[in-house]
Amino acid sequence: MFLIPSHILFFSTLMFGMMMAASSSSWFTAWMGLELNLLSFIPLISSETNQFSSEASLKYFLTQALASAMILLASSAMVAGVLFHSYLLSIALLIKMGAAPFHMWFPMVAEGLGWLQFIILSTIQKIAPMTLLSYVIDSSYWLIMLIIPASALVGALGGINQLMLRKLMAYSSIGHTAWMLSALLISETLWLTYFLVYCLTSATIALFFFHKQAYHLNHLISTSFQNTTQNCIMYTSLLSLGGLPPFTGFIPKWITIQEISSSTYTFLAFFLILGTLINLYYYLRLTLNSFMMSSSMLKWQFLMESKTSMITTFMIFLNLTGLLMSPIVYMFTS
Repeated sequence: MFLIPSHILFFSTLMFGMMMAASSSSWFTAWMGLELNLLSFIPLISSETNQFSSEASLKYFLTQALASAMILLASSAMVAGVLFHSYLLSIALLIKMGAAPFHMWFPMVAEGLGWLQFIILSTIQKIAPMTLLSYVIDSSYWLIMLIIPASALVGALGGINQLMLRKLMAYSSIGHTAWMLSALLISETLWLTYFLVYCLTSATIALFFFHKQAYHLNHLISTSFQNTTQNCIMYTSLLSLGGLPPFTGFIPKWITIQEISSSTYTFLAFFLILGTLINLYYYLRLTLNSFMMSSSMLKWQFLMESKTSMITTFMIFLNLTGLLMSPIVYMFTS
């Protein structure tokens, strides 16, 4: 994907638009950065080999254009002194990041993307809206208090009966959006920590599925997945993404829960933990299918499996870092 010169150009302008929106000092400049980011992502979605890319790009464009129009309307209302401008602005930014109940476009767009485009949609495309939301989060406090439980429950319940891996990961991203918004209520540093760990774990799983060209739940029990080392990579990555201790993904959730418990947002912890437990249920379903449905392995396949690549070693180490970090984090947070 990124070896094509045009894709390199559009990815560069996408990153420039994201940084322009996140670092702007006026809402008009932020809107320009968001529009540049939008127009750069559309060509990256389009693909001649993917028959659903045109539909996905159209849905993404219409949704983002609606949110951009709402930002302009909110900016005009701000100048006119209208009281509800902060809520309108927050809703527009929540639409752009795919938070519930404004999430309906997110799984549909994700279903029509390749895994590399999905990584951009679920990670990079959330940076600018969340950064801008941090500026108005205090003035739209009650709206965020409703959005966080809704995103946690929708992200959890929406992925239970999903057979398409991209839709499942999309609902997982919606659930993690609730955690990011909760971290954003506490501090921007906590949000940045959670976001970086989420990017690493989510990208690990998406790159693994991209390498295996897996798009459906049935692909995980095919003969190409009968490899214990590969199953262990997927197992540790999914459980790390779900926040099961002592994997790496548990560390930012642990810190977030501690900070929420010591603040006035204690009731949010119930919804966040409930959503995480449901997420872990269908993460375990993915991994158990691979292990329990595995077939007998020939001798030459076992010899090939024993040769572990550097990327495989790095992925396993990344998700098991929490084993080493947990005592350190406990000492500093207790």
